[in-house]
Amino acid sequence: MTVFRKFPLAVAVGAALGIPTVQAQQLEEVVVTATPIRDSQQASIDAKRFADNYVDIVSADTIGQFPDQNLADSLGRLPGLAIERDQGQARYINLRGAPFRYTTIAFDGIDVPGAENGRIPRFDSFPSVITSRIEANKAILPNMPGESVAGFINIHTFSPFDKEGFSMAADVGTGKQDLGDGDIEKYGLRGSWSNDNFGLMLFGSENSREQITDNREYELEPGENGELTVHDLDFRSYKVKREDQAYGGHLEYRGDGALQRVYASKLYSEFQDHEERNQWAFSSAAPVAGVTAENVPMIVSRNLEQGLYENSTDTTTLGVDVQAGEWFVEGSVNYTETEFGMDLPIPYSVGGFTMADYDLSDIEDPKLYLATDLADIEYAMTLGLHYVQQLDIEATKYKLDASRDLDLFGQASTLSLGTQWDQREAGGFVATPVIGAFPAEIDIADYDTGKAWDANTTNTIGGTYFNNAGLYNAWANAADLSVNGLIGESNLIAIEEDIIAAYAMLRTEFSWGNVVGGVRVEQTDYTSQGTLNDTSVSVDDSFTNVLPSLHFNFDLTEELKWRVSASTGVNRPTYNEWRAAASVDVTEQTVTGGNPTLEAEEAIGVDTSLEWYFAPASILSVGAFYREIDNVIYTDVSTIDGGIYFPPAAGESWEFQGAVNGKDGMMQGLEFNAIALAEDVLPAPFDGLGISANLTLIDSEFKSLDGRTLDLPGTSDMVYNISLFYEKYDLSVRLNYQYRDEWISPIEDPSEYWGEQERVDLSVVYTLPFDWEETAVSLYANANNLTDETDVRYSGNGTINQAESYGRRYLVGVRVNF
Repeated sequence: MTVFRKFPLAVAVGAALGIPTVQAQQLEEVVVTATPIRDSQQASIDAKRFADNYVDIVSADTIGQFPDQNLADSLGRLPGLAIERDQGQARYINLRGAPFRYTTIAFDGIDVPGAENGRIPRFDSFPSVITSRIEANKAILPNMPGESVAGFINIHTFSPFDKEGFSMAADVGTGKQDLGDGDIEKYGLRGSWSNDNFGLMLFGSENSREQITDNREYELEPGENGELTVHDLDFRSYKVKREDQAYGGHLEYRGDGALQRVYASKLYSEFQDHEERNQWAFSSAAPVAGVTAENVPMIVSRNLEQGLYENSTDTTTLGVDVQAGEWFVEGSVNYTETEFGMDLPIPYSVGGFTMADYDLSDIEDPKLYLATDLADIEYAMTLGLHYVQQLDIEATKYKLDASRDLDLFGQASTLSLGTQWDQREAGGFVATPVIGAFPAEIDIADYDTGKAWDANTTNTIGGTYFNNAGLYNAWANAADLSVNGLIGESNLIAIEEDIIAAYAMLRTEFSWGNVVGGVRVEQTDYTSQGTLNDTSVSVDDSFTNVLPSLHFNFDLTEELKWRVSASTGVNRPTYNEWRAAASVDVTEQTVTGGNPTLEAEEAIGVDTSLEWYFAPASILSVGAFYREIDNVIYTDVSTIDGGIYFPPAAGESWEFQGAVNGKDGMMQGLEFNAIALAEDVLPAPFDGLGISANLTLIDSEFKSLDGRTLDLPGTSDMVYNISLFYEKYDLSVRLNYQYRDEWISPIEDPSEYWGEQERVDLSVVYTLPFDWEETAVSLYANANNLTDETDVRYSGNGTINQAESYGRRYLVGVRVNF
């Protein structure tokens, strides 16, 4: 009998945790019954318990029991993980308060580039239909990528062998976003078939969400006496339609002899954000102190955007597993293409004027009263502003892993060896404004619909929606909107990167637990090409990182486990930062742009956790972590040798604005986690109650070039989640609360920070009480942002500079599984 046919759940757990497959034979078979919350928690906790490192896991069933919009929402419920949202929707993950770039993402162990800039994973394009389990590895093993400074997110997709014969899962949902009454649609379908040797799985999904985002932005200046001076008030309304689609499959053959497995897998996932923006900005021509003022002269500008943001990941893997004597060998080849694009055409009207009164007593609901009707304001001119960005990455990966059991000084051990070769090519350009004339024959007033904004705040300016799509079409018919040839050479990205990695890892069993140790070596070669003052330049470099790690897992009792880990990591600059192209002003002796001489960030740290598995599907744990990070990458104004960018200026001190290396980075924290069920404590019907709660306390800092001590972007001092649930009588109800306090966003101005955020979500699932051919039908209702939160951002001077709200979200649907 082959390894794959013995104990399928144990094999899946072993594979998910990076344990060599042959080790799965040591685990006992687990029979799982169909009680969604309890059983999914049991599976996740068991996988965590038997892991060789500090890891948190969320299963597909758990994802299905939450009102999650995407995988970022799902991950944000795990200890130590915080969500960063864009217009209310989860997009990025701060793992342990670290910058996004410190986390790598993989599908079935194959890490892929981040679509946005090569390093940062985005989770808004990955739907739950593809996911059987997500692992957040916090202590990194030698067989994991070295770039996993904060963590390694491994997304396991479904296998056709998860269930013998034919199986199918379907999900159909519909709903509303209450602000603007936007439509929400959700479709997912996954089907598989397998026998003893062959398996095929296909999946597809499509989701869409329409919403209104009500936005107010400010430029305020605090005075010595605490009074605010109002410089700018910005009123915006966004009409947003966000769509994601995914499709793919997995074809596999499993053999009985030396050839254990041959497979091919495919995943394509795409996210599109269609955004209409109606914006009026009012700048005080004579600023006065105070939150209220009358008869203030205002300079007015108007933006009417019809834009599109999109990103996609297309990844294909071919693999074969062979039992070669005592060695189990896994080989794979992966090809991944990612695309990221931004296209924002904006008729930009400037030079308007009106007198106005304002009242900012309620700072999140500013009131501006115009002396002139908004539609009657005349503008000096309208420009054709086209804001664009593009990055395409092609990556090829060759991966070979081998493992074997051996007896080492009388102790059962497993030796694992592996190598990996990554070749990447990245091309495109950074965010660039292209400015031209707007066709004079187009009368923008003709596209005013007269429909007032849908808003949570007070629409005192009388803002109305324009037919932005019609305006864009008229512009496109009257002028060439192509940006070909208009992107400045100082904005281009052209990078080739090769990473060759090899590792050795030894896992040894003892009566008290096990030890996993090893080393990973990664050599990086890169070439960055660009243009400086019409001269082509090419910068290349090569560096090697030796990354040891050691993990102790102590079984203090049958229920109590103690882990201690030491690990290292390296984080390379993003392709935006590493580009050789820059804008050089020889007269002013300034440079703005990429920095191809940036050094990679290097990290060393420790993790420890105490985990008490005191009851089935239950856990109490406490963990601590510490990381030292050198060469911290951040954006600053610094002094450089002018000869780097302009050889005749060698030895001269020039000013550089762009990514630089800081020093003495540090992040540390404590994590607390509790999951408990009432089934063994309370009588019926209260025995269906349960709680899941976690708390993370974080601190981080680094030193800038000029000696300032700053927080690492993404660090909230406190993050916690509380989930109360009830599961009985075929009914599952879960109420969840999330909180994070203020933090600096890595994608915003480093001087800005987001205020504290909280969310309350509700999910109700009812499984119809019938059993027909092993078919389960569930009805569900989800509600997000029940407390109708407003997200607030602050400038470096401590004053609010943005408030946006988007309302509650409701979804109902049906799931069918057989």
